[in-house]
Amino acid sequence: MLEIVRIHNELLGTYGDRGNAEVLKYRAALSGIESRISDISYLDPLPTQADIYLLGGAEDAAQLLSLSALKRDGALTQAVEKGAVLLAVCAGFQIIGRTYTSGDEEIEGLGLLDVVTNPGSRRLVGEIVIDCELFNFQLTGFENHSGVTTLGKEVTPFGTVVRGNGNGINGVDGAMNGNIFGTYLHGPVLARNPEFADLLLERAIGSKISYGEDALANRYASWHRNTGKND
Repeated sequence: MLEIVRIHNELLGTYGDRGNAEVLKYRAALSGIESRISDISYLDPLPTQADIYLLGGAEDAAQLLSLSALKRDGALTQAVEKGAVLLAVCAGFQIIGRTYTSGDEEIEGLGLLDVVTNPGSRRLVGEIVIDCELFNFQLTGFENHSGVTTLGKEVTPFGTVVRGNGNGINGVDGAMNGNIFGTYLHGPVLARNPEFADLLLERAIGSKISYGEDALANRYASWHRNTGKND
């Protein structure tokens, strides 16, 4: 049984990123993989034995509350060290970095990715298209944040920005290291890019997957990619 953990959805569910869990469960079923979604509240202990962990977007106060809960027992760090897959979007991406700044306060993150986020001079909102070396096509999403995220030496960008802003510096979006992925792409990103969901599933089970045709998902992804090129 593949376990997908949606972390603190009551706090990190502002931009619909909860849908990433639903996409993973659906794509797993197409591949004949039995899975379940576990919603873990910020009041509850986080399990360390799950296969895929998901963090979404949030406003500042909710982001800080989620981070404080994750720091209580270090469970997410333990899970990642065991090889679990982690996808962190927007506020979640900032949470798993070394530090991020909220207002005038620098806040220590979980340190799972070597990134630092500081306030930008404007809010970065709108459609975003990136080239990602993991795929031979562009990924799409939308962004809504004001953070500027600088990458350290221990990570590589998730993608190069074709349209939009991403990290707000150096023309890149997100960061990745091993099975940890951070990005500013909402959408939810896995609904817009089902191939990314398949990659996360493959990382979690340790082998390639095969599945039946999902024509609707493919058309939806193709429509966004073509729109991004033509605008």
